Amino acid sequence: MAKFKTWIKAARPRTVLLSFSGVLLGGFLAYKTGPSTLREASGTAGSGTLLCVLFAALTAILLQILSNLANDYGDFKKGTDSEKRVGPQREMQSGAITEKEMKRGLAFTAGLCLIFGALLIFVFAGLTWQELAVFAALGIGAVLAALLYTLGKRPYGYRGLGDLYCFLFFGLAAVAGTFYLATKSLDFSVLLPASAMGFLSNAVLNINNMRDYENDKASGKNSLVVKLGLKKAFVYYCLLIIGAFVCLAVYLVLHHAAWYSYLFVVLFLLFLKDLIAIKKTNPELLDPFLGRQVKHSFLLVVVYGILMLV
Repeated sequence: MAKFKTWIKAARPRTVLLSFSGVLLGGFLAYKTGPSTLREASGTAGSGTLLCVLFAALTAILLQILSNLANDYGDFKKGTDSEKRVGPQREMQSGAITEKEMKRGLAFTAGLCLIFGALLIFVFAGLTWQELAVFAALGIGAVLAALLYTLGKRPYGYRGLGDLYCFLFFGLAAVAGTFYLATKSLDFSVLLPASAMGFLSNAVLNINNMRDYENDKASGKNSLVVKLGLKKAFVYYCLLIIGAFVCLAVYLVLHHAAWYSYLFVVLFLLFLKDLIAIKKTNPELLDPFLGRQVKHSFLLVVVYGILMLV
C-alpha cells in the first residue's frame, strides 16, 4: 500500500500554491469592493465572506491535486511516462502507487472536491437557486475537466487544449468566481485580473510542457508546445507574462488606483530574469523554473493585493 508521503509527492505540492493564488486574488478584489449594496439590503449578505474564500481555496487546491493525480494516471496508461521522460519521476511510473490505488485516490479526491464545493455554494455562499444551479454546474464541470485532461479515449490535454482549461478554471473561475461568491455582485473589470491569473497559470503549464517537449512529441501527446514548437512556445510564454502584468495594470487604471499601487510592476524583474535564463536553458533542464514561476506568481498576487488595499 502506498505510503502517505508517496501520495503527497503524487499531489505535487509545488503546484498547489498556484491554485491558491487565484482564489487569494479574488479574495483581495472582493475585500476591496465589499458586498453589493443590493444583497446587503436583502439580508443575504452575512459574515461568511471569509468562509467563502476559505472553502473556495480548499476546493481549488483539491481540484489542482485531482488534476495532478489524473495526469499521473493518464500519462502512465498511455505510455507517455516512459523511461525517456525528463523531470521528476511520477509515482505510477516508479511503481510507488498501483493502478488500483490510483483509481481509489482519484475517486476519493474527486469526492472531496464535490463535498467542499457543495459546502461552499450550499452552506456558506448564501446563493439564490439560480446562482446555485450555475455554480453547481461549474463545480461539476471543473471536476470532469480535471479528470479528462489525460483520461479517456480523447483527453483534451493530448489535443493542445490544456491551456484553455488552465485559463478558464484556474484563472477566470478561481478569481471571478471567488469575487462573486464573496460580494454577490458582478464587475466585469474583474475579468482583467482573472485573465492575468489565467496567463500566469498557463505560463507554469508552458514551462512544464517545454520541459517534456521531446517525450510528449514522441508519445503523441500534442500539447500546445508540441504544436507550436519550442521557439514559438517561448514567444508564447513571454506574451503570457507580459499579458498578465498589462491586465493587472489596466484594472488599476480603470479603478483609479493610487500611484503606489503600480509598484507591483517592480516584480516584473523577477520574471524577466527567468525569461532570460529559460531562453539559455535546454528544455530538459527547465524543471526548477516551474517551481520558481509558481512562487513568483504567488508573490505577485500578494504584493498586488496588499498595494491595492493600502
